[in-house]
Order: sequence, then structure tokens, then C-alpha cells
Amino acid sequence: MLRWVLPEYIQDALPAEAAKLEDLRRRLLDAFRLNGYQLVAPPLLEYLESLLTGAGQDLNLKTLKLVDQLSGRTMGVRADITPQVARIDAHLLNRKGVARLCYCGSVAHAMPSCLTATREPLQLGAELYGHAGIEADAEVIRLLAETLQIAGVGTSRIDLGHVGLFKALAGKAGLLPQQEEALFDCLQAKDLPGLQDLLGDIPGELRAALFALPTLYGGAEVLAKARQIMPAEPEIQSALNDLEELAIRLQGLPISFDLADLRGYHYHSGVVFAAYGGNSPVALALGGRYDSVGRAFGRGRPATGFSLDLRELATQVADPLPAGAILARDGGEQGFAEAVAGLRAAGESVTIELPGHEGTWREAGCDRRLVLRGGAWQVEPLQGE
Repeated sequence: MLRWVLPEYIQDALPAEAAKLEDLRRRLLDAFRLNGYQLVAPPLLEYLESLLTGAGQDLNLKTLKLVDQLSGRTMGVRADITPQVARIDAHLLNRKGVARLCYCGSVAHAMPSCLTATREPLQLGAELYGHAGIEADAEVIRLLAETLQIAGVGTSRIDLGHVGLFKALAGKAGLLPQQEEALFDCLQAKDLPGLQDLLGDIPGELRAALFALPTLYGGAEVLAKARQIMPAEPEIQSALNDLEELAIRLQGLPISFDLADLRGYHYHSGVVFAAYGGNSPVALALGGRYDSVGRAFGRGRPATGFSLDLRELATQVADPLPAGAILARDGGEQGFAEAVAGLRAAGESVTIELPGHEGTWREAGCDRRLVLRGGAWQVEPLQGE
């Protein structure tokens, strides 16, 4: 095997892509800061029990595991930063009031999420802790829409759902854990024949409600239809009320509903959402409420937030015009160092020419040259080098 070949679904970011990623990262984290979100940087590795606390089986299967040579304990390479931020909020910051936190860092997946996905997403996200009201959900969804707008992608659609609907129906039906998992898989795939087979022994009203879930997607009419089909249970009505109020608070955004979208079901506890934009056929960002993760860390803090893969987002962003560098040759002339320092202070990239260079300076990113003419330093176009 060639020594330079990378593992499957792992890739380098070459200069143009790396520059685009870094530009996006800086602009988006700056936007988070202006909205009151403070940056945190959790570690890449943690003991497995901490990394997976409250996160569910899905994350366990995604997590790469290894043995810590110092302690002999099993460690994991993080597959999702959200549980780490929940730990920071619960045990390190320990604030009584609202905490707004954001992050950006690499995660690793044992398997790619799809054939075109990377196993090393660059996860960026924002989380709001300490507020259980629908106002917090509205804030993070508006921040998500702003994020896609700043990136230059825009938002074509934001689907809202609520895992409380499925949990209430499954609980009322008395499903065993393995039955609930099978039902969950069918709903995610919108597999109506498979769903019909699984619902054979469930009472009529509950069967009709569960079977209708994959069809309940679209505009505001979805909620009215759901109220007609679903049992008048308090938790079901409460979930539908939350979605209705949230849609009102998010007027001006392209809101729709998908009541069978349960991604993150194993740790989400309320409203969930998925944002679409650009030319991507899949959601660019996912989020929702996950109060149960905080409880798993011993501190029951309400929480809501979103995250996205910056690498995936970058594929939807136009390549910026390359910012060329200025080539400068140090021949010992007076004022050379000062001229270079002045250019760099003004934001220009200056490359010092080294002797014996092979190849062209243009492939090194240079498109201009610093020259001394008439006793003054000036920048001129680079001619054929």
C-alpha cells in the first residue's frame, strides 16, 4: 500500500479549500459572538462514558474507540461536540442563568453517514442552556437562518418537528423497546408498507395516528390535520401547540413541518428542526431541544441548539476570488523591511523570495512584486514568472 494514501472517506483540505473553510469559520463564529454566544473548545478525546453520556446508541456506533495508555481506560474520539458542550455547561461553567455557547472543531465518524459524506466533519454549532421556553428555540432557529445567510447560501426551507409526538404515541401504544426502534426506522424511511405490518396489533386510534405521521409534512395545514388525526392527549396537544407558536415567532422564514423527521430522536426531547439551502438535496444543519442530555450529566438544564458540517456547507459556497501575494526580494536595500512590514500591516500577504527557487512564483500564489523605483518601494504586477 502507498504510504501517502488516506483512509476511505478521509481527505486533505488543500490551500483553496482550507482558505474557504477558515473564512467561513471566522465569519460565522464572529456572528455567534455578536449574538452573545461564547466560544468553547472541548478536547478531541474523552473517556468513553463521559463522551457518550445521555447521547444514545446512535452516537456509540459512530464513535471511534481506543485504549488510553496512561490509565488503561477506554477513550473515544468525539463524533459529536454537543454532548461535550452540555458537560461543560453542567460541570465547568455551572451557571444558574442562561448560557449561550458556540464551537467549531473536527469530529470523527467510524462510518460515513452516506456515500458522499466525510468521516471527519468540521462541526460548527451554537447551543443555548437554561431556558425551557419556546423563545429559546426561536432564537437558535433565527441564528441558524442568519448563519446560512452570512455564508451566502440562504435558507430555502426549515422543517419543524417534535419528537414528543412520537414518544407520546409509542408510550400510549405500550411498545417494547425493540418495537419502538423498528417503528422509528420505518418512520425515518417513510416506509408505509413496513409501518402497516408493524402496527397490526395496535389499537385503532393510535394505529391511525402513527400511520399518518409520514404523511404529515408541508405547510401550516399539517398541524390542523394532525389535531384531527391524533388522540387528544395533553402531551400531544402541548407538542402541537409548541410547533404552532414557534411558527408564529418565526414569521418571515420559510417554515414547513415534517412530523416524521426524528433525526436525533434518541437524545432530543422536544422541538427538532432541519434547514435546507443552496443546491443541497440534504439538510445543511440539524438541531433541536435536548433537555435530557443535561439530566444525564446530573444537572437538569433545558437546552436547545443546532450544528452543521462546515465542509458540507463550503460545497454550497462560491469560491472566493484568490487573494494574491506580493513577491519581495531582499537585496539589502534600505527601507525593505519597513516596506514589507507596512504591507503586511495593511493586510497584504508578502512572500520573501528565497534563492534557488524552482517552479513559478504564480503557483506559490504571487501575482505582484515589490520593487524599488526612484528611491521608493512600490508594488507592480508580476510579469511572467
